[in-house]
Amino acid sequence: MDEAAVEPTLVQSLAVSSVKGGRYLSHSHSFQHCSLASWIKDNIRKKECCFYVEDAREGICKCGYPKSLHCEEAIKPEDCQGEEWDKHKHVRETPTDAFGDISFGGLGQKIGKYVRVSSDTPSDSLYQLMTDQWKLPPPNLLISVTGGAKNFHMKTHLKDKFRRGLIKVAQTTGAWILTGGTHTGVMKHVGMAVRDYTLSSSSMERQIVVVGVATWGVIHNRHSLIDPNGRFPAYYFLDEQGQGRLSCLDINHSHFLLVDDGTQGQYGAEIELRARLEKLISQQLLGNKESGVTIPVVCVVLEGGPGTLNTIYSSMLNNTPCVVLEGSGRLADILAQVATLPVSKVTMVLIGQLMKRFFGQEYKSFSEVQIIEWTKKIQDIIRMPHLLTVFRIDEEKNCDVDVAILQALLKASRSDERGSRQSWERQLELAVAWNRVDIAESEIFNEESQWTSSDLHPAMFSALVGDKPEFVRLLLENGVCVRQFLEHEDTLCELYAHLPACFFLRKLVKRVQGGKNRRGQPMPPGRRKISLSHVSEEVQHLLGSFTQPLYVPSGQKTAGDGVALMLPSKGLVELPCSGEEWSANTVLDPGRDLFLWAIVQNNRELAEIGWEQCRDCIAAALAASKILRKLAQESGEDDTEEAKDMRELANHYEKQAIGVFSECHSWDSQRAQKLLIRISPSWGRTTCLWLALEADDKSFIAHSGVQALLTKIWYGELSVDNPHWKVLLSMIFFPLIYTGFLSFRRDEDIQKQNERTEQLKLAMDSFSAGNTDAKLKRHFRGPSQNSELEPLNCSSRLMSLFMSPQVKFYWNIASYFGFLWLFAVVLMIDFQPSPSWRELLLYVWLTSLVCEEVRQLYHDFDGSGFRRKAKMYIKDLWNILDVLSILLFITGLVCRLQASDTVLYVGKVILCIDFIIFCLRLMAIFTISRTLGPKIIIVRRMMMDLFFFMFLLSIWVVAYGVAKQGILIQNEERLNWIIRGAVYEPYLIIFGNVPTNIDNTQFDMGSCSVNGSDPLKPKCPVLNADNMPAFPEWLTIIMLCVYLLFANILLLNLLIAIFNYTFQEVQDNTDTIWKFQRYELIKEYHSRPALPPPFILLSHIILFIRGVLLRHSPQRHKHFRQELEQTEEEELLSWEAFMKDNYLASSRQDESQSVEHRIQDTAEKVGAMSELLEREQEMVSATMVRRLSKLEEQVSESTKALRWIIDALKSQGCKSKKELPLMRCKSSDREDGDSSGQETEEDVLPHKYARQLQYPGSTVKRFPVPEEKVPWEANFFPYLPPVYNQQGGSISDFSVLDKYRNPGGRTGIRGKGALKYLGPNHILHPVLTRWHDSERTFLEFLAVWEDGEECWALPGSSVKPDDPLPQTLQRILGKNMYERIKSELEAAEQVYKGYVDDSKNTDNAWVETTVITVHFDKHGQLMSDINRIVESTLSSPQSFQWREVSSKICVCPYQQEALRLIAKRLNTHF
Repeated sequence: MDEAAVEPTLVQSLAVSSVKGGRYLSHSHSFQHCSLASWIKDNIRKKECCFYVEDAREGICKCGYPKSLHCEEAIKPEDCQGEEWDKHKHVRETPTDAFGDISFGGLGQKIGKYVRVSSDTPSDSLYQLMTDQWKLPPPNLLISVTGGAKNFHMKTHLKDKFRRGLIKVAQTTGAWILTGGTHTGVMKHVGMAVRDYTLSSSSMERQIVVVGVATWGVIHNRHSLIDPNGRFPAYYFLDEQGQGRLSCLDINHSHFLLVDDGTQGQYGAEIELRARLEKLISQQLLGNKESGVTIPVVCVVLEGGPGTLNTIYSSMLNNTPCVVLEGSGRLADILAQVATLPVSKVTMVLIGQLMKRFFGQEYKSFSEVQIIEWTKKIQDIIRMPHLLTVFRIDEEKNCDVDVAILQALLKASRSDERGSRQSWERQLELAVAWNRVDIAESEIFNEESQWTSSDLHPAMFSALVGDKPEFVRLLLENGVCVRQFLEHEDTLCELYAHLPACFFLRKLVKRVQGGKNRRGQPMPPGRRKISLSHVSEEVQHLLGSFTQPLYVPSGQKTAGDGVALMLPSKGLVELPCSGEEWSANTVLDPGRDLFLWAIVQNNRELAEIGWEQCRDCIAAALAASKILRKLAQESGEDDTEEAKDMRELANHYEKQAIGVFSECHSWDSQRAQKLLIRISPSWGRTTCLWLALEADDKSFIAHSGVQALLTKIWYGELSVDNPHWKVLLSMIFFPLIYTGFLSFRRDEDIQKQNERTEQLKLAMDSFSAGNTDAKLKRHFRGPSQNSELEPLNCSSRLMSLFMSPQVKFYWNIASYFGFLWLFAVVLMIDFQPSPSWRELLLYVWLTSLVCEEVRQLYHDFDGSGFRRKAKMYIKDLWNILDVLSILLFITGLVCRLQASDTVLYVGKVILCIDFIIFCLRLMAIFTISRTLGPKIIIVRRMMMDLFFFMFLLSIWVVAYGVAKQGILIQNEERLNWIIRGAVYEPYLIIFGNVPTNIDNTQFDMGSCSVNGSDPLKPKCPVLNADNMPAFPEWLTIIMLCVYLLFANILLLNLLIAIFNYTFQEVQDNTDTIWKFQRYELIKEYHSRPALPPPFILLSHIILFIRGVLLRHSPQRHKHFRQELEQTEEEELLSWEAFMKDNYLASSRQDESQSVEHRIQDTAEKVGAMSELLEREQEMVSATMVRRLSKLEEQVSESTKALRWIIDALKSQGCKSKKELPLMRCKSSDREDGDSSGQETEEDVLPHKYARQLQYPGSTVKRFPVPEEKVPWEANFFPYLPPVYNQQGGSISDFSVLDKYRNPGGRTGIRGKGALKYLGPNHILHPVLTRWHDSERTFLEFLAVWEDGEECWALPGSSVKPDDPLPQTLQRILGKNMYERIKSELEAAEQVYKGYVDDSKNTDNAWVETTVITVHFDKHGQLMSDINRIVESTLSSPQSFQWREVSSKICVCPYQQEALRLIAKRLNTHF
């Protein structure tokens, strides 16, 4: 099969992820309704009567429906004349006419689903309807609730526990609840539980799926549900008073399957279909389909009658566990009473007494045969204790119903015959699917089970994919090794293939769909699968191009479609990918992989677990912050919940990084600083410091430990304790550095090392006094001698002074002030037509500044590439000012060098404006200052606010200016005066320049030009006949007042408020922002040449010669990036992991001591104490009732004993009229009937397989035979078994049958049954055994596969009493081999001979077997020939195999007992 067809494509994985979020893409409701109606009409049918036969009631057919509801063909059928009405023959199927949504009205009621189905509808169609059409997620558990169909009373405590436990188990496990669907009995209790949950839960919580399977013909008001095209919705009203013998649907169920068998008023039509549906669901695979675990089913029993007993009996025969609630009444209480008794004590008398006690008056309606049948079924039920769980409210271990239900399932799974390991794994898979950590802790991870990491890997995968962080943590605590779990890259690929719907998955989709193969051609659709190379490319995009890929790219995969991870190995050489270098040190880091997988899907809980598994935890937290902020930014919707959650999680991991780094810094500041600059192989060979800067983690950068590192880099080799004035003085008089005027860091390090050496010598001397081991002495001396520091010489001190970034900064400040002074002198004093020497010096100075800007643009400080460096350069506002100032200077210079005086003056104006920009650029220099730096940040923020304010102000200015200009002036054509009147004058009004041209009293004819002919005067307003302004004075004054009100008062105060808000906001964070921006200045001056402008041109020439002409590699800055040796790397990471554990422990301790946690803890303790007191009160009450009952019974027995004594005395030693009653210590309402009162264990138990009610291979049912009636000697007058002969023929003479009587006792059926002969039917089983190996590890036997029984069996067949060997053995082995081993078999040792408890036995025919055994030498010639024959039969229907002699082998019970005896004879384990 093609591999592409097997592995999930990307589109499939996206569809799966979409299903988890919403299952399908949303369509319009009308489209969904049309689709549902079309599907139902094609697949779902109903039943209707096609032959009207009037019943005893007039106008009513025997089907129960009136004549008016029959079609015309049914009233006058031509094909059915003269026939009796038969439900199987005269009912036909037609398309259903009742389906859609159902609304019950009322507050908080949700819309449900319903459909009318035929009783013969295939179960797979119903399951497809519920999962595909109704969009129900497949269940992790099916809870079938059965019991009393009529209303019954339950104790308040039991009712509350049942409702609470049922909802809890359904909610936590994602279960479906299956009931009868009507508003009566146990269904009503389930509905009330769902109602309580609905009213107390929010709409966002998971809806409880409660499916009601009811009979259509008994539903009251069903006519409101009928519509051939479906009803959306159908309004259904609960009418209990008018329902009569019918039943109403329960309003709290969510879905209804209304089963139609063509009749009306007859209950029970749904039983068979419900059983088929439960069986089909139990065969569906659960969750992780690769595990092979199917959906578990559990039956919960409340109260109940005969129908409930049949349901329980059938369920348990199908290996379905049942939970019985003691105290709910009737059948449930009977089962609870006898559940702990041995089968021999469960007699007909006891069952009769219990039925009389719990059924009351209803007991009189039971016949003797029914009581016998009840006794037999109850005996069979309690023989299966692994499937029966009784919930007792007075027992502490069953404090909740949900725990009892889940424990019942696990108990049933634990008894699986496949073996203990498979059983434990199935239980774990179920617990993971249910998401019940409490059940797993108490029932699975205990002392009985021993788990390895590989055993838990499937459960770990399911827990991760299913988003169950508590289970992931539990599995890690119980032995899961993340390195082993992610050892194979396919596991990580599968995890990414099962990502839930998230933004990262959508980005991954686009990347895979646009993926190309090795030759650059698009990949075919069939091969577009998620691989780790796609993940690596996307993660590298999120982290930044400065990182290297985390996984091997697509071009470096080996043959095949699998995904390969880069493993560290010696001599491994990798090819470059897409023109980028790729180090061979890319490592496999399982903790990182798990953490990254959780981060990209924005899963906080799983990410926290993954982060705890990371060794490089600070880098991991900072990388997560970067990835999440980038994802939130690219999502494009800042207000979405997903983006908000991403930012919140990014802030969380920034705090985590700060917390761990604080812990590290408090212990060892030097090591902590090394963590910041070490290259992290796990995160693309970047550093923590660079990740924090790229993630914009200002709080992390502002940490005192990070600032200490930056300060250390800022001072260079100088000591950070040097005052500024000393540094400035040494810059001018540099010989002072040789006098000790300045302290260097090397001197401090030497001093510290000497102090440590002295302490080490003292320790060595004290140690050597009592120990003369020379090796230990060399161990102490070694480090101090090998790592001794040398003091700086004269040249080194001079270089350290002038290479210090701080000194470079001071020289550049002085240089820049000199440049501005020279620039100002040229502009104001020395700007001649031909450049003077000052101006030429200015040009040289500017040239050095231009060269420095070019160097900064091309200087790759961190190896991120030119494109990224260019983007970062453009994003910096100060760099934009630099480029703008340089461009303006060049423009002004070009104009200045022109011969024209006008152009020369224009050039000077441009240079003057450029001088302003150069002065503004001076602010960037002072960002390093702790005092001025934050203020500059505030100014920048206020400039942004001012820009938006000017936009608002311009609206008012232009609005008022245009209106005023239009009212005053008629057709002004001069553009400059239009701008003055519409913009300039309204703007000046804001600052108090009140205009005079809007008031007639201040009009002056000489201040304006009538026709606008004077260019220096504005045009006069429109004049009247008196040469006075004709404009409405009142309007212009009102406009001015309104304008001043809004512009001066409102907008200006708004600007002040904005500035105040910005100042307060920034003021609180100025220190943090300043510390963050300080890094850029430190990095700039760290990489800057030592000489200031204009002397820096010499450094540029040297750099040009080295880099361009000589092709020397660029210098790397070790102060910002440091690669450690492997040993040092391991030690540092181990120390970091230890610090992380300390931080997490202290965080948990702080959280536990918080006020909120204490309040919550106190509330939980109070609730637990309250519940404990209530439970104690209930237990005391129940204990008192039992003690009173025991006391009454003992008093009754004492009365009988006294009466016997009196009778004995009266008779003077003669025998009393009554037997001596026995005093019983245990209370019981049960009597043993025919028993003598002495409880003795019988050595041989009565046969049970021969009394199964259903005879195998037929529809015949046995007469129920309780255990005490099995012996022929026991009186059993109602015993009337049927006669059955499978091979045909009947035995009319019962005297012939009476000649043969089963030695095991009654079986409930007479005749030969499926056997050949009356009387004993002999079977011979020759068992051939051998040792598995020469060391006798275990014993093996030759087994044959039985297709009919679907199990292994001992070779053998029916023989006559005088036949030595079965003929089937000769047929299989062949005549020659048969003759060779015949003599061996004839001399074989007999293991067992006698009666066999077989399900085919009858009263008159039974199986007797003889088991013989022969042990062969594995290395003999005979064994070799037998092995060849065994291998040749593997393909035949009846194949042979050598199987281990073990208790886990699946064979018949009596054959398993025979194997046990053989193992005992050969002294081997079984």
